[in-house]
Amino acid sequence: MIQQQPGAVGLTARPIRGLRIAYRQSIKFARAKPLGGIGAAIAILLVVVAIFSSLLAPNDPYSTSGKLRFADPGTPERLLGGDELGRDVLSRLVYGSRISLYVGMLSSFVGCGIGLIVGVASAYFGGKTDLVLQRLVDAMMAFPGLIFIIAIMAVLGASLNNVVIALTIAYIPSTARIVRSQALAINEMDYILAARAVGVGHMGTILRHITPNCYALLLVLITIHLGGAIIAEASLSFLGIGAPPDVPSWGGMLRGAAQNYVEVAPWLGVFPGVAISLVVFAWNLLGDALRDVLDPRLRGTGRGAV
Repeated sequence: MIQQQPGAVGLTARPIRGLRIAYRQSIKFARAKPLGGIGAAIAILLVVVAIFSSLLAPNDPYSTSGKLRFADPGTPERLLGGDELGRDVLSRLVYGSRISLYVGMLSSFVGCGIGLIVGVASAYFGGKTDLVLQRLVDAMMAFPGLIFIIAIMAVLGASLNNVVIALTIAYIPSTARIVRSQALAINEMDYILAARAVGVGHMGTILRHITPNCYALLLVLITIHLGGAIIAEASLSFLGIGAPPDVPSWGGMLRGAAQNYVEVAPWLGVFPGVAISLVVFAWNLLGDALRDVLDPRLRGTGRGAV
């Protein structure tokens, strides 16, 4: 008889225990913050649709049909109608979620990650380092957000990857400024002074004590910037400097509908507009709920308790 080693049982039980804890915390969060729970549900739905878009889309988003040009919503072959080339609006919406998720997540994660490094370094080292970094941040924040992004796109050229680069650069200064204020407060805590007194080096203090205490704030910033990135990508595609015209993106679908076909087929602009509004609203609800839960200044006020 083969005996199972106790260590193997422990390794199997740990992921299950972790999933149970995550499930309980999620239910607790949804009950305490119902709007945040709704936002999280919509955000998870977006991720699922983006990952399994090839399975969920009823048709090929690039397939054209002369007979189905401007087909009305409810047509068996085109449930949400057909566009000017007879392509399926529903399939293009489903595939467009990939573009939104790719641009939003990559730009917000990378931009906020670099902003975290700049903000923590500025607060910890201070002096000339803080002066130089903050003047660069001021120079970048002096331009309106969309104008700054368009200027970067004018230099890089119109492509989806360049949209990600432009948004990443645009999110660095705001994240660095907010993280710096948090890191300045943490840098004056007693445990930071104690770490210095026992001889902990700069990198040890930053990586073990300051940066982990900024993760909650960083998570909130990522969710907020993710919604903004979806709007920015749609705006750039609407202006014709984002995703290529043949790529199914929500902003590109709005651009074609608004320019030429709003009177002939108004639904071409309604469905992508609703998708953008719903997803951005969901990410904002989730970000606001996470801020209430994770912000230590709100603990004890009734808003931050979960």
